[in-house]
Amino acid sequence: MGSTIVEKILAKAAGRSVVSPGEVVEPRVDLAMSHENSALVINQFQEIFKGTGLEARVWDASKIAIIFDHRVPAESAKTATNQKKVRTFVQEQGIQKFHDIRGDEGGICHQILAESGYVLPGSVVVGTDSHTTTHGALGAFAFGVGATEMASIWALGRVLNVEVPATIKVNIHGNMPWLVSAKDIILALIGKISAQGANFKVLEFHGDGIENLSTSGRLTLCNMAVEAGATSGIVPPDQETLRYLHNEAGVAISDIDLYADDDAQYDQIVDLNISELEPQVAFPHTVDNVRPLQEAVGLPIDQVMIGSCTNGRLEDIEIAAQILRGRSISRNVRMLVFPASFRVYRKALEAGYIKDLIDAGAVVMNPGCGPCLGVHEGVLGDGERGLSTTNRNFKGRMGNPNAEVFLCSPAVAAASALTGKISDPRQIITENSVNNPL
Repeated sequence: MGSTIVEKILAKAAGRSVVSPGEVVEPRVDLAMSHENSALVINQFQEIFKGTGLEARVWDASKIAIIFDHRVPAESAKTATNQKKVRTFVQEQGIQKFHDIRGDEGGICHQILAESGYVLPGSVVVGTDSHTTTHGALGAFAFGVGATEMASIWALGRVLNVEVPATIKVNIHGNMPWLVSAKDIILALIGKISAQGANFKVLEFHGDGIENLSTSGRLTLCNMAVEAGATSGIVPPDQETLRYLHNEAGVAISDIDLYADDDAQYDQIVDLNISELEPQVAFPHTVDNVRPLQEAVGLPIDQVMIGSCTNGRLEDIEIAAQILRGRSISRNVRMLVFPASFRVYRKALEAGYIKDLIDAGAVVMNPGCGPCLGVHEGVLGDGERGLSTTNRNFKGRMGNPNAEVFLCSPAVAAASALTGKISDPRQIITENSVNNPL
């Protein structure tokens, strides 16, 4: 019997020839990531060594990454104090993969890991953030852990008691229609299988629809795999993976030998043809409350957000800028744009996208998570309706349980900002005026 990609990764990391779903293993970790919540991890880590007489040292400082992104710059004295604590710890431990609040290296943790070349195909990546699943786009087994579990990883370099997950094979076929994107694919998939449809399983993406998708799009798919309950999402690494690692992340890898066996056993197989896929919108207050865009068209909105670890990359900003270029955002709408990193920000500046956005009336913020979590810039007011390219829309997600959050693609977000109501970008612009972002 053959193995899935994640089964192969876990077997190698656990020093086994093969593993099967349901088995418990303790895989070695290639990269352990935390953001501001590393202050909590530090507390737990230091507790491990109390009374032992041993110095509290991490197992391998070169395999730990810490990125400030959720509350940047600090919004409170408590956050600033925690960030100071982390800086001290980073210096004491000699952690080099530390990204502070700086214009030359800052950004959202999941963007930083990918673009910095920290994630490689076949690696085991853990993070104290549920959207660590993002890095399956590069062929890694990437998943979220809690602060206490991360503390033990910092000490041991292994994840204790990992149950090998079953895998769902997702076949994405067809050609992407104009102004439909990876965000629409993953929303459609979650709408189809539900927010619990992949609980404790892996979503393994296949098909010509995936092969033709950019790494940016693949990052979006794997980012939201967790919204279907998945432990992780993963894309078989291929030539596009090599291209991204070499050209974008500065990693020289000539070949990748990582694939699922033809006779691999899958818990389920899901097929999705995207050739006639319409733009999708997730209605409040669950991410699987997904409907075709036309069912949302005309709903007034108060705020539009483009950004987050889901859709803050260059091609997301590019399509928004192309739609807004030479136009003006509705006076009834606030539009906030959060580039996923300062590298993305600089490229958008050089390409003129930032000017297009500002000229249209958008406010371009510093790279970071912004209002996605609901604790920083851009929180919604009572009774307001937000349209966002983020990944979650449960009650209170963007900081206010008395507001509504609708999820969509960057194209839909930009078009809607122009009209002040949820709108179809295909009805606002002509195909000749905006290039296909994919």
